[in-house]
Amino acid sequence: MKYKWLGGLVVALLLCACGGSHKMSPEELAHKLDSVKSLEIREKLALQGINLEDSDNPLKMFYDSLDIQSLPVSYTEDYVNFLSGFKPVPQEIVSYLNFEGRSPKAITLPETIGARLLLLAADEQEHQYSLWLYSLDDEYIPVDKLCLYAIEDEDDTSIDPEKYIQYFSITSDYEIHLLDYSGTTNKARLEEVYTIDEARKFVLQRSEEFTPTDVVNPSAMY
Repeated sequence: MKYKWLGGLVVALLLCACGGSHKMSPEELAHKLDSVKSLEIREKLALQGINLEDSDNPLKMFYDSLDIQSLPVSYTEDYVNFLSGFKPVPQEIVSYLNFEGRSPKAITLPETIGARLLLLAADEQEHQYSLWLYSLDDEYIPVDKLCLYAIEDEDDTSIDPEKYIQYFSITSDYEIHLLDYSGTTNKARLEEVYTIDEARKFVLQRSEEFTPTDVVNPSAMY
């Protein structure tokens, strides 16, 4: 019952799009529905005592409301498809983060060396998500970001037919491992290891290319 009026508003928008003197274009309808969704998220946050409009630092308020992802954490299909514990990001927060992905969701990591770490997921295609790791400063403003996992463009003919997967792992010591490997043969192509420096930047510590004869089991590496 709490959001019954929002449901009615969505129905009204759909009726306006289907009839009346002015028919909405698909773009206009999508914008209206996004506005309703954003309002619904703000209402849910308000029930948790989070009022973004009244906060001096809405990023801090939203950050503090998020669940914490325990470490270590690593790639699995279930993790990137279901995003357990992730919460929707209101449009006001998206603008602060300068994030361009669709329908973003977020979760935090335990803080380290003064860096606040935020995992952001973006819906790239039909609920297939890419993942970005953000570091935030003392004012919760983004300092740096790193792509952990990206959805391949199915129309890109340059992609290897073996379909390389960008496996990721974040250890309890905050080492970030990125590994490109074949989802069909488990042959690794490239591994990069990042750490976080005192400036809260993601710093590449080492990068290693693998030969075609090197075979790895990513889930057993860390």
